[in-house]
Parts: sequence; structure tokens; C-alpha cells
Amino acid sequence: QVQLVESGGGLVQAGGSLRLSCAASGRTFSTYAMGWFRQAPGKEREFVAVVSWGGASIFYADSVKGRFTISRDNSKNTMYLQMDSLKPEDTAVYYCVARKRPLTGTYSLPEAYDYWGQGTQVTVSS
Repeated sequence: QVQLVESGGGLVQAGGSLRLSCAASGRTFSTYAMGWFRQAPGKEREFVAVVSWGGASIFYADSVKGRFTISRDNSKNTMYLQMDSLKPEDTAVYYCVARKRPLTGTYSLPEAYDYWGQGTQVTVSS
């Protein structure tokens, strides 16, 4: 079992930056693919980014490519999402996710992930 705890959310002005962290419990963290989803009010959960267990494969949603950077530190059981050039449309609850199996073409689907955190709110003001 893996428990995921997000932190780093908050209120920021458009154009600003935030860094989200996801701390994972369990000794198998380094074998899991890790990622981020987000959900804005009244909208479905949306894929943001994912990184494979060793960091060799990284994928981003088109809406965040070039502005967000996902990374992980397996020695600290922690994953990060550096968010720059934030826009009001980035406002959402951000969820950390983990997948036990290797990444496949379904990585952008919520059902591809085995564990979810509780989420952290990110609000970008215009």
C-alpha cells in the first residue's frame, strides 16, 4: 500500500510560480510511475504530467508543456511539480497519483493509476 500526501498549493498571481510536492510512504516508491492530475470546479479530472519510475520517460499535457516540470527524488520518496508562468485556467485541485505497473499509452487516463492523494488547491488570480 502506498500513501500519497501533496503539499505546496496556494494562491498566486498570474505569471507566478509554485512548486508542488508529493511525499509517498512505502519502500516501493522507486518502482512506481508517479504523476499529477488536476480538477477544476465543474470539470472532469485532467491529466497534467507523469514520470516513470527511473525518470527516463516523462509526459505532459499540451496545456502545461513548456511551463510545468515534473521530477522525482527516489532517495526522498518525493515527487515534484514545478509550475511556472501560471495562468488563471491552471486553478484546480492538484492530485498526486502512483501506478504500480510500467507506463503504457493509457498514462493520461485516471483509471491507469492505483493510488491517489487527497489533493492540494492551487488558485491563480488574474
